[in-house]
This record gives sequence, C-alpha cells and structure tokens, in this order.
Amino acid sequence: MRKKTESALPVVVIGAGMAGARLAARVPGVTVVGEERHAPYNRVLLADVLAGRYAPDVIALPATEVRRGVRAVRIDRADRLVHCDDGSVLHYGRLVLATGSNPVLPPLRGLGDTLPDGVHPFRTLDDALALRAAVRPGVRAVVIGGGLLGVSAARALAECGAQVVLAQQGEHLMERQLDPEAAALLRVHLEALGVEVHTECRVRGLRCTTATTTESVRAVELADGYELAADLTVLACGVRPRTGLALAAGLDVRKGIVVDDELRTSDPYIHALGDCAEHRSTLYGLAGPALEQADVLAEVLAGRPARYEGTRALTRLTLRSPDPLHALDLAAFGEARPLPGDDVVRLADATRGAYRTVVVREGRLAGGVLLGDLGAVSGLARTWQDDEPLPPAMSLLHLLIDDGGH
Repeated sequence: MRKKTESALPVVVIGAGMAGARLAARVPGVTVVGEERHAPYNRVLLADVLAGRYAPDVIALPATEVRRGVRAVRIDRADRLVHCDDGSVLHYGRLVLATGSNPVLPPLRGLGDTLPDGVHPFRTLDDALALRAAVRPGVRAVVIGGGLLGVSAARALAECGAQVVLAQQGEHLMERQLDPEAAALLRVHLEALGVEVHTECRVRGLRCTTATTTESVRAVELADGYELAADLTVLACGVRPRTGLALAAGLDVRKGIVVDDELRTSDPYIHALGDCAEHRSTLYGLAGPALEQADVLAEVLAGRPARYEGTRALTRLTLRSPDPLHALDLAAFGEARPLPGDDVVRLADATRGAYRTVVVREGRLAGGVLLGDLGAVSGLARTWQDDEPLPPAMSLLHLLIDDGGH
C-alpha cells in the first residue's frame, strides 16, 4: 500500500529553466515551480534579446504548465513536502531540483548587497530586458568578464550603439574554450565592431555617485588605478550553482548537488539536473548537458532503464550581425590545448577570419576550435563524441575538410 501511495503522488520540479521545462515536456502530470514571471525560455538566446533581434516571446520554449513567480523555500524530506513562499505546500513522490545557477558577483569595492543603478548581471530574461531598456547609442558600457557570457553581452551592446569596453582578468578571451590563436581572432572581430578589449585586466571596484538615496555607477576602477568611465556596467563573471535548498534539506552538496548516474541525490526520492547538479565531480553549466540529463531522467521516472554517463559538451557561439561580413561563428569542444606528444593540425585564413585547429591524442580526437565557416563542425563533433580511434589511413588535414572526415 505504501508503494502505491508513493507512486500516486506527483513529480514536482523546482526550477522552470531549460532543464526543468525539457523534463516537464517529457513526463506527464509534472508540477513545475518557477521563480521567474516569464514562461520558460531559451537562455542561449538572451544576447539576441539584448541586441533587439528577438522579442521575449520568440525565445519561449514549447508550452509547459508552470506556477510562475513562486519560490520554493523549504523541503520537508520526512513527509515529502515542498513549502513555497505563497503559502502553498506541494506533495511529491519524486522531487527534481532544477534550480540552476546564480551569477557570480565579484568582491568589488562599491558593490554591496544592493546593486547600484547602472550595474547589471546578465543571466536571466529580466536582466536582458533591463539592459535593453538602459542602453542607447553612445552610452558608455563596461563588461566585466571575457567568457562566453561577457563576449555575447559586449557584442550585443555594441550592436545597440553603445561604446563598449570589455575587461577580462585572464590572458585571453574565453579561456575555458579557446586557444590563444582563436582568442586573438575573436578579439580582432570584437575590436572591428568598436569594442575596446582589455585582457590581464583586474577590476578593483566601482565608483558611484549618490543622488538622494540612490547610487549610480560612474566608473570602473582597475587595479593599476586607471578608471573606465561607465554609464552601464555588466557583470559577466561566471555562475555558481544554486544549492541552498539542497543544503538546508541535508542533501550531499559539494560544488553542486551530488547525483549518481540516475541523476539521484543522496535522498532516493530527490533528483537534480542542470546547472545545480554535480555528476562524477563535474559541473557542466551548459544547455546541452542539461537537456541530455532531462532526457535521461524522463526515462528513469518512467521506470525504464537509463543512465547518464556524462556529456562531451560542445560550446557554440554565433555572433550575429545585420552585416554578414561582421557575423562570426565559433565552436569549441574537448581539450584544445595540446599536451606533449599530441598531434596538432591548424588551418588559418586571415583574409576570411577563418581558423581551425584540432588536437589528436593517442589516435583519438581530443578537441578542437573552429572560427568562421563551421562546415566541418558536425563531423568533427561526431568523431569526438564517439571517442573512437581514427582510421589509420586518415590524414590529420583530412579532419578539417568540410565533411569533418566522413
């Protein structure tokens, strides 16, 4: 009888992001609780909303019933209840934590618990819409962080006519994905659009002015004492998994919420997926792995055998432009930095801004970076994702032809 009662209780999903929405679309009768007031949307396209290419409804995901604007505040594992900030209480048979991640707010002087006017994170649709409302031609914008989000934000702001400065603490842009040569080409692309790029640039603080009780940003202070004038400052310094609910409920949490190959937490009735989940000591923080996890968990919840064994994640970035000559396609996968003994093949065409490099390790494709024409990306990605030995007769140069070596 106990087992029958448990199976009759619904699946509750906390979080209406891409992972939660994907799961809800595949599991009938799911109850989804989402903090945001918007319907679930494709977070990958936020820069297109900022640039004004897409309206919010264009990036909405297929219809999923969501209790919008409701925040889960406590999990009662003993009675299998979720308490929400609107006073409602939800019973669950299985609970899925798809709480995502929060933007990292760096420890900068002048940055407190409340963000000054003109300072914006760039993580949600509301963030994109707030930036879109604030930007105008000629406005001075400083983007702190030269990763995937920072580059996307800088490109979109420049497209809106802003005077953009991109400040990156590391040696080159998108250090997690790109090798120095590819990053240099990306920098040239941004600078051609008027973005001023500073690498190896540490930000120390914000200088704000106060009008009545409101603080407004006026400049970004660098560690060397130099100031970058700023009407807008965008914080794109990475993300941190949202694990507060899981911690308070006593679940096993390290960097993220620890899950096994069935996306199960240390409580057998609670699962986690997406940005908040740590699987085999790995946090992905990308849309592709989150969607793959949702597909696996849908099978698990349906009682069918399925296991998540990790994702070989491909990062792809398209910097669109009304002028096709100013568009840029970029793809990166695996380990683009060679180790001693690796074979490397590289093709570069400076006149077209095209660049391709792949790393081969012990007869297998270890990783690569492509900029410009991405005709080879699907074949290369398949070769890498399958992790099978390359045919002995295949030349390394053949890997970079348009059909990806197939």
